[in-house]
Amino acid sequence: MPGRGVMKSSSCRDRLELALSRIAEPGGEGSRTCLTVYRDAARAAADAADARARQGISLGPLDGAIVSIKDLFDVAGEPTRAGSKVLAEEAAPASADAAIVRRLRAAGAVIVAKTNMTEFAFSGIGANPHFGTPGNPRDRSRVPGGSSAGAPVAVADGMCDISIGTDTGGSVRIPAAVCGLVGLKPSRQRVPTEGAFPLSYTLDSIGPIARNVADCAKADAVMAGEDLSFAPLAPAVLANLRFGIAEGLPLAALDETVAAGFDAAIKRLDGARVRIGRETISLFDDMAEVNAKGGISPAESCAIHRDRLRRRGHDVDPNVRVRIERGCAITAADYVDMTLARSRLVRAMDQRLAGLDALVMPTTSIVAPAIAEVADPKVFATRNAALLRNTSIINFFDLCAISLPAPLVGPAMPAGLMLIARNGQDTRLLGIAAAVERLFAS
Repeated sequence: MPGRGVMKSSSCRDRLELALSRIAEPGGEGSRTCLTVYRDAARAAADAADARARQGISLGPLDGAIVSIKDLFDVAGEPTRAGSKVLAEEAAPASADAAIVRRLRAAGAVIVAKTNMTEFAFSGIGANPHFGTPGNPRDRSRVPGGSSAGAPVAVADGMCDISIGTDTGGSVRIPAAVCGLVGLKPSRQRVPTEGAFPLSYTLDSIGPIARNVADCAKADAVMAGEDLSFAPLAPAVLANLRFGIAEGLPLAALDETVAAGFDAAIKRLDGARVRIGRETISLFDDMAEVNAKGGISPAESCAIHRDRLRRRGHDVDPNVRVRIERGCAITAADYVDMTLARSRLVRAMDQRLAGLDALVMPTTSIVAPAIAEVADPKVFATRNAALLRNTSIINFFDLCAISLPAPLVGPAMPAGLMLIARNGQDTRLLGIAAAVERLFAS
């Protein structure tokens, strides 16, 4: 049954056992959502958290939280699959935990499982032909969004409190949006990517998916190494904040549900006396001109995977393989041109947003498509582009962003509202998001 959280009361061990039972539930999504389950290690960690709690000792804001991690994070002693059949068979065991895994463990988090993902993290759809596609918690016939596909299902179905994913073009915010959850893409330099299997050295970032902004803030603080100074998140005062609606590309071709959710969100914000303006940003056109040469992620993914494709391309998801192969067609000169132009545009966007507290846009332009629908490669490509269009803007311009569930009317599929801030303004953004979340819940 979708939409069930892990109990907040009782002991950590009791909450863990409930999470494990939901992972193992016959007919549930556990086998498609959690590719590795750390039953014994998680039980030991939960017992240790309970022992600390009895002694009045806390290791930080995540002590005793049940956490899952995306399948591309190194865990010492096991191969890192990154959702790939090839890596499952060929990768050597990791020699050490990924940096964020070490930080989570040191903070007392109970790591319960590794969650399923798009192979090599290279799609916003969330389908995986090797290990199965988890069903969206709001409608099991639909995709969960990607590439962190198992992460939102694990949270929504009560398999964990918080799930950690990566976000190169939207892979945290897309699944959060289409599954009705909160997803944070931090300023990329704040959270170390050491031990995370790469898609793009330039654009990869690491962020959490959770039911609320507060849990995302706690996980972010721990992964950024700021947990010792962490204080409970204080919602901002919304009245007189300056929000800009991103005109043009981010509002083009929205489906009916997304458009209605965005309009409802803007009306709520206006009622809270947020100062809302319309922002035409010509830098979006400049970004499109740069990406017309092929894009940074495809070029860097080719460098990572070209030997693997030569040897075992037939064993790679065809929808992923074709995107990597396009990257291999990009010349070295064009790649250099793109990276230099992006650096210039990042600086220009930082200046452009200086007068705003947040930029706002729909997280995705469509709701989650049907699993059967995206079995057609042409439909897959179209829906993938629609899901990635808005979120990828944030990675290109090196900003931070958070996706919140937009207000919905009736039984419609979830849609997300994305709040965006300048690089380094993460704490401020989280405070604004907490206030918006509270407004939408009222």
